[in-house]
Amino acid sequence: MAQLAYFTEDQLPEGGTILRLGGALSISRLGDIDERLRSVSSAVSQIDLSQIEHLDTVGAWLVYRTARDHGATIVGADSDAQRLIAAVEGADVPGEAEPRRSHALYLLHEVGSAVIGTARTFVEFVGFIGQCVKGALNLILHPGRLRFHSIVQHFDMVGVRALGIIGLMSFLIGIVIAQQGAVQLRQFGAEVWTVNLIGRLTMRELGVLMTAIMVAGRSGSAFAAQIGTMKITEEVDAMRTIGVVPVEALVLPRIIATVIMMPLLGLYASLIAIIGGGLFCWTTLDIPPETFVQRIREVTPLTDFYVGMVKAPVFGAIIALAGCFQGMRVHGNSEEVGLKTTAAVVQAIFLVIVLDAFFAVFFTEIGWD
Repeated sequence: MAQLAYFTEDQLPEGGTILRLGGALSISRLGDIDERLRSVSSAVSQIDLSQIEHLDTVGAWLVYRTARDHGATIVGADSDAQRLIAAVEGADVPGEAEPRRSHALYLLHEVGSAVIGTARTFVEFVGFIGQCVKGALNLILHPGRLRFHSIVQHFDMVGVRALGIIGLMSFLIGIVIAQQGAVQLRQFGAEVWTVNLIGRLTMRELGVLMTAIMVAGRSGSAFAAQIGTMKITEEVDAMRTIGVVPVEALVLPRIIATVIMMPLLGLYASLIAIIGGGLFCWTTLDIPPETFVQRIREVTPLTDFYVGMVKAPVFGAIIALAGCFQGMRVHGNSEEVGLKTTAAVVQAIFLVIVLDAFFAVFFTEIGWD
């Protein structure tokens, strides 16, 4: 085993001190050499490394630091030691202290950075949509390249496996709508209008909207995590290498499955919410199921169903696009997967709510109110 690092001090004839370092000047064999070198008080003119058995980066830093602090020259170093010391010296660049900024400037800087980042993300998202459109056109021209097995697999993940949680959520939402509506309408002796509230609100708005939010949190995040992990493990690059287009293999099957399943899930959620509201009306407002169903059919126009079914596939496309887009943006390390997954959920829910507001205004303007 190499000897522990040591040094001796000798006086030079012309004045000054020479430090003779020996042993293994490595991190595992340093001992207290660092403290002893710091405590050298005499002016060191030379540092002799001819007796060094082994030198690593930490040892090279100690030698360089001592020489720098005392203005000494290094002698007796072999070629490997010289390279290490030169590398350490090149890395010893004093950093410039960042000037202090006022709170107002810091706030402006953060807001500006956020705006620039949002604009850049928007441009990238538009470009990603263009790639998806191009991939869809290629699949139309070459139907044999469509991956039916992948689409069916995502039917199961997006739709079938989500029935339980979406059904429970919708049932409870129906009860909440009925309870809150009955409490407010009771002030005017109009509890019977609770049925109108349940029918129109669930079929037109909340059934599809809450389903979209659930799908965004459940499937949109899964899309981002799955594709992001494939980016980290370089599977996406491997696909490109063997001639497989990642958009066609990974993105379009997820978009197709989500677009097809969202209207079905939205209709399912609306019906379950109506059942929940009807159960509350039966047990609390003494409205029998036959009367409730008849009243629902009378007060809920078919246009409410059309509105929900028009919005559902658009919401599905936005959720799948946001999830796949953020997954494709993953790079660097596994921490990015978590960050992009969170961004996918936030982006999808934000876009769904914005589009829902747009649809509300649009359908009112065309008379579907």
